[in-house]
Amino acid sequence: MSNSASCKACSFYEDHVANTAKVVESAGLCRFNPPVSQPEANSRGLWPVVTANDWCGHFSGSFSAA
Repeated sequence: MSNSASCKACSFYEDHVANTAKVVESAGLCRFNPPVSQPEANSRGLWPVVTANDWCGHFSGSFSAA
């Protein structure tokens, strides 16, 4: 997979680590899907944590105006 289609270059990637107490180098949040629910009733949903070099089939290089 080329770096041009990696999470770091995707419109749905947010460059920070909000979901973990452990700092993961070059990690961010994938904003394509909604947050994932947690088993505890009082817990908030969490965005999936991905690394900048990950990739998936939802890659989008830019948002298009509707």
